[in-house]
Amino acid sequence: MAGGSRPGRTPGGSGHNGDVTHDTRSPFLLVHAGWELFGSDRMLLETAVALTRADERVVVALPEPGPLVEHLRAAGVEVLIPPMFALRKSVLHPRNWLRTVRDAIRGTVAAVTIVRRLRPKALYVSTIVLPLWPIVGRLLRVPTVTHVHEAEASAARVVNLVLYAPHLASHRLIVNSEFTLRTVGDSIPALARRATVIPNGVASPSDVPAPREDLDGLHVVYVGRMSHRKGPDVALDAIGLLRRRGVEADLQLIGAVFAGNESYEEVLTARIKELGLGDQVTHHGFRADIWPVLAGADVVVVPSRQDESFGNTAVEGILAARPVVASDIAGLREAVGGYSAALFVQPGDAEALADALATIAADWATYRSRASSAREAALQRFAPDAYRRSVADLMKELARD
Repeated sequence: MAGGSRPGRTPGGSGHNGDVTHDTRSPFLLVHAGWELFGSDRMLLETAVALTRADERVVVALPEPGPLVEHLRAAGVEVLIPPMFALRKSVLHPRNWLRTVRDAIRGTVAAVTIVRRLRPKALYVSTIVLPLWPIVGRLLRVPTVTHVHEAEASAARVVNLVLYAPHLASHRLIVNSEFTLRTVGDSIPALARRATVIPNGVASPSDVPAPREDLDGLHVVYVGRMSHRKGPDVALDAIGLLRRRGVEADLQLIGAVFAGNESYEEVLTARIKELGLGDQVTHHGFRADIWPVLAGADVVVVPSRQDESFGNTAVEGILAARPVVASDIAGLREAVGGYSAALFVQPGDAEALADALATIAADWATYRSRASSAREAALQRFAPDAYRRSVADLMKELARD
């Protein structure tokens, strides 16, 4: 995570300086492990927007420059790019232990320096993979909240203990779903007792194109990380099965691999070639604006293999007025299970996914109508303004207390 020269740093300086500001008020300090525009990145942005609209000074610390920075600055947020230590799978490998210790030391020094310099009203730690910041906040007597986006009920208990335990130093927790709350509580009950459930706010255009009246083949879209965990390869296999059944279907893949997982993209490319789907599958890479792609879709698929704490992509499918086929996982069912436009299938089961897509294509008029109705209900439930009000109120209450 740390090391090297990055944009946004002051040449020859400590690396903690980013945007220049003349605002001397004590800010809300938000720290985040990402820099893109996936689910937790967007929630960090929504939290920052909520506080700036409440006329608060907001400073965000990120480990790398990326698409998120531009959106934060457009919202009037100051951005820092300090050395930052995050828990990644790579830290477990013995060959990386020396680098892990180095990065942990550098990350701790940076965190202490930033908190002492800014003297924030409160500290918001976005995601549990930043274990040092809650401890620094507690030791320096800064009111601290951790926003928990991660919940893997199927993970080994010791893994969840390692991930959640540092956040006992936080004074409060925000969790994005009841499923996340249960997972946290099963691991460390004391953490659950200080948690507040605030469902994600998911923005969408004020108007979206209605689903097509007639199908001349099924246009399927996957949006998300390109990783085995998220299951885009399952969607590929389902399209291949539909083709063998004589059902016309194509697949649009929106998203990118994370650093260090480039080999998975090679796996996808090889699988597309093996299935003979070169003309049926298009990989667009990362898109900051997914709505034009969703507008051209008939169905959105969320074929995750492992636990999802919430499921922004599934909600975006409903908000796009498109039927959704998602893995039958607690977080996804909690997010979109109340909508008749959503179907659920066994995780990792390409045959079941193909069956669900075929069901929608065979009864398109029904699912088209259901999807249009579901959007109206979802607009109320997942309104970004509701999320912003809730998180801003919690952060200001935390600062007062």
